[in-house]
Amino acid sequence: MDQAGPFNRVKSVSPPLKGSFPLDHDRKCKLEMLKYMCCLHEKKQHNSECRDLAREYFKCRMDNGLMDKDEWETLGYRDITKA
Repeated sequence: MDQAGPFNRVKSVSPPLKGSFPLDHDRKCKLEMLKYMCCLHEKKQHNSECRDLAREYFKCRMDNGLMDKDEWETLGYRDITKA
């Protein structure tokens, strides 16, 4: 078990690839998030069956400045050219 102490080295933590993102404190995308989460629950966590709802959630977050705008291909939506 690793423990912090004066003689132990602290392991460096690498940041996430996309960086940090603000939480949705104003609940601007709560409905989209709930639809996606309900879909995941109904489909037993098979996210491929909820891709359209995930895309709507990403779109809401990008439109409201809760995440950087990015190309759909970068987010794994190669089949969508424009939205």
